[in-house]
Amino acid sequence: MTKRMISLWLCLIWFFTGILSAQTAKIPNYSDTPRKDIPMEYKWRIEDIYATETDWQKDKAAMVDLIFKIDQIKTGWTKSPQNMLVMFDLLNSINLKANRLGSYANHQNASELSNSHYRILQGELQSILVDYGSKLAFKNDDLVKMDEKDLLGYFKKEPKLKPYRFTVEQILRSKKHILPEDKQKIVAMTGLFSGTMQDAASLLDDVDMPTPEVTLSNGEKTTLNYINYANLRTSPNRDDRSLVMRTYWKNHTQFENTFASILNGQMKSELFFAKVYDYKDCLEARLYDEAIDTMVYIQLISTTRQNLAPLHRLIKLKQELLGIDKMRYEDIYVSSVKEIDRRYPYDEGREIVLASMKPLGTDYVSVVRKAFNDRWIDMYPNKDKETGAYSGGIYDVHPFVKMNYTGKYSDVSTLTHELGHAMHSYLSSKNQHYADAHYTTFMAEIASTFNENLLVDYVLKNEKDDLLKLFIIDSYLDEVRATIYRQVMFAEFELAMHRRVEGGNSLTPDWLNKTYLDLVRYYYGHDKGVMQVDDYIQNEWSGIPHFYLNYYVFQYSTGIIASMALSDKVLAGEPGALEKYMNMLKAGGSAYSLDIVKAAGVDMTTSAPTEAALKRFDDLVAEMEKIVARLKSQGKI
Repeated sequence: MTKRMISLWLCLIWFFTGILSAQTAKIPNYSDTPRKDIPMEYKWRIEDIYATETDWQKDKAAMVDLIFKIDQIKTGWTKSPQNMLVMFDLLNSINLKANRLGSYANHQNASELSNSHYRILQGELQSILVDYGSKLAFKNDDLVKMDEKDLLGYFKKEPKLKPYRFTVEQILRSKKHILPEDKQKIVAMTGLFSGTMQDAASLLDDVDMPTPEVTLSNGEKTTLNYINYANLRTSPNRDDRSLVMRTYWKNHTQFENTFASILNGQMKSELFFAKVYDYKDCLEARLYDEAIDTMVYIQLISTTRQNLAPLHRLIKLKQELLGIDKMRYEDIYVSSVKEIDRRYPYDEGREIVLASMKPLGTDYVSVVRKAFNDRWIDMYPNKDKETGAYSGGIYDVHPFVKMNYTGKYSDVSTLTHELGHAMHSYLSSKNQHYADAHYTTFMAEIASTFNENLLVDYVLKNEKDDLLKLFIIDSYLDEVRATIYRQVMFAEFELAMHRRVEGGNSLTPDWLNKTYLDLVRYYYGHDKGVMQVDDYIQNEWSGIPHFYLNYYVFQYSTGIIASMALSDKVLAGEPGALEKYMNMLKAGGSAYSLDIVKAAGVDMTTSAPTEAALKRFDDLVAEMEKIVARLKSQGKI
């Protein structure tokens, strides 16, 4: 098929969308299908990492041999630039293998959580890496004991040390937070159990917790696993979505003591590390290594709190479109454009994603097409597959993308989102030494949400039907709502949890429920009559896995805020904007995040990008209002 034919085909798809129903699209549901029975073409090609598990075991043994060599060369390793190069190259080889070994075990586990064999592999590797971390206790301590002028002089004497310079500069910056070797060895041993809280919460939520059954308005009975819950909370039938959401979270209530205990342990674990390394608090401990001032976090929350009016304006418009007397929290996920319940089969979603990426150039698009053709993507849900989606890069292989695709527009958006992550990993790996290839979590959400912005821009430019445009804007704004407003709300909740344990208190179900419910009600305007938020949602915190990732969620918000500014520049054809953006993707972790993003054209140390993003949100709500007025005058809604 020629490019012109593909383009024509896409236009026809979009033209007829308004009259196609959800029933037309055939989306397979493998959510209760065992992993082994999923068609091969929809599963990632895990053998690209290791052809067999025997190869994994061999590489694990090879890594152990390399770790053993550390003790053989550590004496005098800082005495010369040549000795230092030998040590850094050895550690680099070990880290490459650890990345590959860990990716294999983690991807296999995520695809089938009930298969304990992969957790055994994870455990084997974890034990080795804890020993490895303990062996490295000398490294930072030895470096900070050196005369700084002499140390930096090594990089002039030995050019091959260049890939490790930024790492050394980061260590020197953190000098006051580096422990002596004997203490670091003890702290390193906590790696044996430091991931236990996250694992326990995931297993409880995704595997062990009994799933309730509900009977829908059409008489159909369904089990509320997470996939079915996520699908049914978007039901156009208000009674069904209310039943589903209330039942799902009521089920969590019976385990809220356990969830609270696990989350309490997580927060206190993070406090332990903050105190051990002599940081003021957990937030400083988390952001210091990336040279991000804590005011960036606080300012994000403050600026968002001051700009809730666009969110409330959207909620009021959704209420009007849904034709209901009062918006309730369970109405937030349903499309407010009731006439279009659109599903996108995998092939269609793929071609739309590829077409939307055209502004990034043919080289970028060709790699994404390779990701589809060469099975870098695990597409559909299967029985006991981890919920959600992610992208995981492997430096010397390629990225892997985990999806749980059900054909909704949000799934198409998630697909392009995860491919943005994948391309970020791919380009940084191709252009940076492994030591500098890993971009920070602060930057991680920029490339992904940039692609989402391209997707909605493509759709709106190629669609003439007002009804579908309304649907797309509504869908996009819901994604932005979830990524800025919702994630900032999560960030504020996470800050409150840390401050509570920092004050010597514990997290209890009562405190967690009240704190969370108060925040939801504030952000969604419960007391202003914007949206009714009932008590049942108070324990939604128990189902948020990112609370176990140590101040991660705020970066979803900063990521999309930065990406909205950057994508606007590229789509407007601003001279040099695309080159600057691609340079950002290629930079990996070769400099501090704020500096890399600033070089691309956005200064995240000010409130201006957040204010601009929320202003754009408000402008799109205004555009929706204009479309609604036109459609009403035509009698179409």
